[in-house]
Amino acid sequence: MDQSSQKPALLLLPNLLGEVKHHELFLPASVDKAVGTLDGLIAESETAGRRYLGRFTTKKPASEIPIALFNEHTPDADIDFLLEPIRKGERWGFVSDAGLPCIADPGSKLVNRARQSGIVINTFVGPSSILLGLIASGLPAQRFYFAGYLDKEPSGREVQIRELEKRSKADASTQVFIETPYRNKHTLESLLKVLRDSTELCVGWDLTLPTQGIVSQPVHLWKKSPLPNLDKKAAIFLFYA
Repeated sequence: MDQSSQKPALLLLPNLLGEVKHHELFLPASVDKAVGTLDGLIAESETAGRRYLGRFTTKKPASEIPIALFNEHTPDADIDFLLEPIRKGERWGFVSDAGLPCIADPGSKLVNRARQSGIVINTFVGPSSILLGLIASGLPAQRFYFAGYLDKEPSGREVQIRELEKRSKADASTQVFIETPYRNKHTLESLLKVLRDSTELCVGWDLTLPTQGIVSQPVHLWKKSPLPNLDKKAAIFLFYA
């Protein structure tokens, strides 16, 4: 076995974008190999972490691999505790519930502290709804801005959409953001209310899953078309003014 796979490190592992049977379709073989070296896993929840480990061949039974929790509720003061096993010579992975770690989640704090501590960090290729959405949208991707989540209140959300449209117009950039599944419908309605008729709007949902859908067209056509059912679906929104 490669000696580098025995060295202590924090491994930033990609996850699937939804429940599919065969992870090999979306995650490279390097991820299988890396998970097989893990002494522990840092995940957003124990359930999600166990489900992730269960997809791979691990060096001891997946049920015996320790899982530490790191999510938006984790105090900054706990980060050093999470990294302590790596400082003592172990190899731990870090995984988000979906997609790439540190994108639209608080993982950057963990990685930043690991770097400050001199811990080796390894990254891996995997699916990202942001990049997949850009590729499939047909919107210009030479310059884009990821806005994360918009305001949950309609008035604040509408103000943000106006500002993002101004940004798109000013610097010829595609605006990208995501939403919690239960607010998808309201967000799409806000977009159609606020955006100019000529603005190109793309909505993608369940990317990489059998139920995947992507619609990309000017707002004036959206207003004339039946709206997709986005209830409880992972969706991404993009527009270009």
